[in-house]
Amino acid sequence: MRVSAAYLSVMLIWSTTPLGILWSSETVNPTFAVLMRMVIALVLGSVILRLWRIELPVTKKAIRLYGFSGIGVFGGMLFSYFAAKYISSGLMSLIFGLAPIFAGLMAQRIIAEPKFDNIKKFSLTIALLGLVIVCYDSVVVSTASYIGIIYVLLAVFFFSLSSVLVKSVKLTINPIATTVGSLLVSTPLFLLVWLVFDGTLPYQQWQERSLWAILYLGVIGSLFGFLAYFYILQKLNASTVALITMLTPVLAMSLGAQLNQEVITENLIIGALCVVSGLSLFQWGGKIKLKSLFVVAKGEGES
Repeated sequence: MRVSAAYLSVMLIWSTTPLGILWSSETVNPTFAVLMRMVIALVLGSVILRLWRIELPVTKKAIRLYGFSGIGVFGGMLFSYFAAKYISSGLMSLIFGLAPIFAGLMAQRIIAEPKFDNIKKFSLTIALLGLVIVCYDSVVVSTASYIGIIYVLLAVFFFSLSSVLVKSVKLTINPIATTVGSLLVSTPLFLLVWLVFDGTLPYQQWQERSLWAILYLGVIGSLFGFLAYFYILQKLNASTVALITMLTPVLAMSLGAQLNQEVITENLIIGALCVVSGLSLFQWGGKIKLKSLFVVAKGEGES
């Protein structure tokens, strides 16, 4: 698989995932919809492992990696499905774009990464301001939206926590093995949640669009999405991968407006611009500062 193809695949898959979650939960209970998604991905992933004769390591370090990856799959997906009942797919994607900042804050405590400099603090303020604008607009439109926003923030928390914990494990294995390992950890948890919170199968209510969405998310969103993500994570630097989270909200909001008649308000556009600008400054502000210092120093040296 080419890195460029995998990168583009992740961007497109992540852009369509929020809308897929929304559609799959329309007539199927969210806990069962996400369970079926993971079961489909786990079965297909296991078949691929066997056909391609890829080893699934079971060392202590590998099991720790699967557990840390499973935290993001379980927490990130479960709360995203809960949120789909209350907010639009575009807003869900936009809030998820804050994951790099959440991960940066957690990394300072968990893996002792350097604290944010003034540029990153400023970028964090801009991004949060944008989020406040978007959330205020959404809550005004629907008073129940704040519930969905809280759910998505919880999803971002677990997704970000997982990414930081995964970075703490110094182990490189096949991306398919990582995907299947994380699904082996998370799928039983999804089963438990479904049994506790629902446990029913009202298949008479299920509609075709929800079933197709579950199938799409299981095959494309989970299996191939996770596979491509873990692959580019090994091949590219973190800032390049993080760019995906800045591009997907724009595509997701466009898809939501075109395919699901979601309303894009002026405040949503302003807030989205603030979030994307803050994330961009967060990722590359330090490099711009260093480049400016280099130019100044070079100018002083020549004079």
